[in-house]
Amino acid sequence: MYDFTKVHNRRNTDSIKWDMLNEVYAVKHGEEILPMWVADMDFALPPFVEDALVSRIHDGVFGYSYPGDQVGQAICNWVAKRHNTTIEKEWLVYESGVIPSMALALQAFTNVGDRVLVHGPVYPPFRNTPSNLGREVVTFSLTESDGQYSIDLEGFEQALKEDISAFIFCNPHNPGGKVWSREDVKAMVKLCHQYDVLFISDEIHADLVFAPHKHVTALSVAEHTDHIITCMAPTKTFNLAGLQAAYMIVTDARKREKLKETAMHAAHMGVTVLGATAMQAAYEQGTEWVDELLEQVKTNMEYVADRLQQEVPEIVVPQPEATYLLWLDYRALGVLEKDMMHALLHEGKLALEPGTKYGPEGDGFLRMNVACPAETVREGVDRFIAAVKSLQK
Repeated sequence: MYDFTKVHNRRNTDSIKWDMLNEVYAVKHGEEILPMWVADMDFALPPFVEDALVSRIHDGVFGYSYPGDQVGQAICNWVAKRHNTTIEKEWLVYESGVIPSMALALQAFTNVGDRVLVHGPVYPPFRNTPSNLGREVVTFSLTESDGQYSIDLEGFEQALKEDISAFIFCNPHNPGGKVWSREDVKAMVKLCHQYDVLFISDEIHADLVFAPHKHVTALSVAEHTDHIITCMAPTKTFNLAGLQAAYMIVTDARKREKLKETAMHAAHMGVTVLGATAMQAAYEQGTEWVDELLEQVKTNMEYVADRLQQEVPEIVVPQPEATYLLWLDYRALGVLEKDMMHALLHEGKLALEPGTKYGPEGDGFLRMNVACPAETVREGVDRFIAAVKSLQK
């Protein structure tokens, strides 16, 4: 049994989540605000990862390094065991993060002015990254009902016909927590192949799926895989974001070489030695830790839903199928987002993410991160209820 109850003091540790509230939210009292916004966890990293890092640090020498065969094998074993997908070590291209991987793929295989398709609502870098690279972002809105999302495959196909060069797929979906069905993933992969569209699959939340749902990798359902670039990492799963370790799974040898060439030209250095060490330890020993983490997160989510149903039933709390993120629906309150955010920050002293950050489809929603000890969740819910009741007055 692992301890997910300890509250760690992360203030004054140069934490973006805890120490940049004044800048991010334009407030002067950031030290009073409870942050439940950035998607990192307030749990300590697993003890076996800490042990591996300490052992590596005690080696005392940190020259240039690369992820060795043992790291690659750990990744292959994890993907096979957790996601029923067989991959080869040779297919791996290492990067510092999933978003840098996405950017690298766009730089390698699309040109300035090309059209890149994304879902809406979706994690902001899906739009920002291609836009910053001079690509035209085309948003295909998901179908929403009571906070649950689905995809209109006929509409998706029509969007692909509009001279699209690449599609960035969020699987599982952030912020909605949707675990896409085998049929949906297979259809999207097939359509992208049919219309010669690069399929960039962000699967960083793949390990954070609640039973009985199962993550479906794009590779596992594809008849043709040469147009697929799968981006994965242990960073969300094991709270390793600050160590910057990720990888792409690319079956096509020519694409792998092009990615490596593009990375070299852009002076990307890939995974650090400590990132590789942590990744190997996490994937080799992390099964039970992840299972227990998911139990704690699920308990936290159910607590939030129950408390809000009792005390502010106007707030709808759809239970996600994956991630540690709740997508709270406050549309029934009939308040503007700016008023909701003001109440949260100044009355509740709570930082959540505004829905429109994820696109116009997110208007009327808030994203709450509940990957934290139950004590923190209880305090966060108390603050949220205080904010909502201040609006109702």
